[in-house]
Amino acid sequence: MTAVGERAQPVQPDHSPRRTKYEPLSTQYRIGQLYTISKHSHEESDKGEGVEVVRNEPHIDPVHGEGQFTEKRVHLSSKLPSWARAVVPRIFYITEKAWNYYPYTITGMECSFLPKFSIHIETKYEDNCGDNENIFNTDKNNSEREVCFLDIAYDDIPDRHYKSSEDLRCFASIKTGRGPLKEGWREKDKPVMCSYKLVSVKFEVWGLQTRVEQFVHKVIRDILLIGHRQAFAWVDEWYNMTMDEVRKYERDTQEATNEKIGPVAPTICVSEVSKPSTSRSAPSSAPSTPVNGDPPDFLNVPKDRQRKKSAPEMLTLPELRERSHPK
Repeated sequence: MTAVGERAQPVQPDHSPRRTKYEPLSTQYRIGQLYTISKHSHEESDKGEGVEVVRNEPHIDPVHGEGQFTEKRVHLSSKLPSWARAVVPRIFYITEKAWNYYPYTITGMECSFLPKFSIHIETKYEDNCGDNENIFNTDKNNSEREVCFLDIAYDDIPDRHYKSSEDLRCFASIKTGRGPLKEGWREKDKPVMCSYKLVSVKFEVWGLQTRVEQFVHKVIRDILLIGHRQAFAWVDEWYNMTMDEVRKYERDTQEATNEKIGPVAPTICVSEVSKPSTSRSAPSSAPSTPVNGDPPDFLNVPKDRQRKKSAPEMLTLPELRERSHPK
């Protein structure tokens, strides 16, 4: 179980008639989040591949009040790394269910082919620099609890995802005057907000559980970094939007994305008779990015960049190696 603290963008004075520097940054972020998820999902989708929106509707929770429920299917297939394609059915998907009671959200993910695999993410947003040490009231003495601070400007991301236009060390917003983010920006720039995440990964397969869970945490970390870098870098596209406008953009983009994916072939799905439910009651703060990679040995992170985590730099699965490279 890992608590991941993400630093979001600082606010600097601007002169937009629809925004003021006194507006809570978390309110601005909500619009940017919805815009970024929709745009990113559309860009990552193609015929038979990508993010299919199954449901997106209002939802009322007795504890958290009014919110939004979203169900998506992330169709992977060819986006999988070569080692996975060797052992996984040609067509399968990841189901993502999200409950958004902003500023509190819950996201659950399960795989159609691996019933013992699940991801559970709780998110809370606060207008601070990440100094709330236990926002989820978890047991600090839990040996599985690891706190990881993410810096959207200076933490490394996989080389294949790097874009100079999204490099926040160089990016400057025309509408808001925010950026570039200089070294030490989290402590110097005010105000600032933080997206706190409590990430739980389960892969209940003997012999592979620890390695796979650690690797998935690493992948989630990269996805969160990429998504929040884009939210900042695309700020001039969403900054003047109202909530009604971004919801309309979300609906229009989802329709276009589903049409772009087209009819999806029947999917192989494996389930268990008495499988316990992992969802609680509440959305994803990060874009639903399909997991992909170009590992030299299977699951390999470039060795020439430093990573701020305890997970191994490479996940070696001998059985999968033998299957994907038969003698």
